[in-house]
Amino acid sequence: MSTTTVENSAATEKGPAATPPRRTRRRGENSLGTSLASHGILIVASLIAFFPVAWLVFLSLGPDKDDYLHPGGIWGKTTFDNYTFVLQNTKFFDWLTSTLIVTLGTTAIGVIISATTGYAVSRMRFPGYRKFMWVLLVTQMFPVAVLMVPMYQIMSDLQLIDSYLGLILVNCTTIVPYCAWLMKGYFDTIPFEIDEAGRVDGLTPFGTFARLILPLAKPGLAVAAFYSFLTAFAEVAFASTFMLSDTKYTFAVGLQTFVSEHDAQRNLMAATAVLIAIPVSAFFYLVQKNLVTGLTAGGTKG
Repeated sequence: MSTTTVENSAATEKGPAATPPRRTRRRGENSLGTSLASHGILIVASLIAFFPVAWLVFLSLGPDKDDYLHPGGIWGKTTFDNYTFVLQNTKFFDWLTSTLIVTLGTTAIGVIISATTGYAVSRMRFPGYRKFMWVLLVTQMFPVAVLMVPMYQIMSDLQLIDSYLGLILVNCTTIVPYCAWLMKGYFDTIPFEIDEAGRVDGLTPFGTFARLILPLAKPGLAVAAFYSFLTAFAEVAFASTFMLSDTKYTFAVGLQTFVSEHDAQRNLMAATAVLIAIPVSAFFYLVQKNLVTGLTAGGTKG
């Protein structure tokens, strides 16, 4: 056998040069271009969302009330005097006390009423239960200006004007209908067999609700509490109408004291707004674990 034949035979046995196998993309895995594009969009969206907050903090460092007209000049004269003035020379801590009383009271009462209402409509078939939920929904159609006069008359007859309880009850009239719908949708996602198991174990309907259902409904309760807290915290119309004493103003109303007919202390307003954001951020941190779960779970059934 010739040398050429041996070489050809060896080449045939070895076969073509081995090429590395192409990496197959796993299911749900994005390409590099898609990942870069999505991350770029998220970064831009984050910057857009963060810019108003950063701008507010920046303006709060300007010592003059007109610095917002020339923000470039703030860099050379940044100071924390605005925060010192707000904490020492305004009724900030009175506003903080009033805000915490109203928001926490509204959140507690609103969540309790909403949870029990949503559970009753979700589990119990009493006459008119469907119409009852629609009635709650209809109450959200009336603007605040229409409700203000009759509510003021009712609160005046009950001697609840300029009282925390009166403002809490008024806030609940706008919070409970929405939160009841929210909790009803969440309770619908909890299997009915859990209620039956509770009855087999000898629990009353309230015992089943308190010991079995509520622990499973923590995400929905977190969403209802967060909505109630933010709504009561930022509410202006009712708070400015029903609270007459400046020491009982909430933060939303207290901010208005920095703006008068002929003057606007925007630097102090910005500093107060930054301080106001601290309680909301703390509350959001406490409920963030259950917030996303509750927002998505309640929408599977209605």
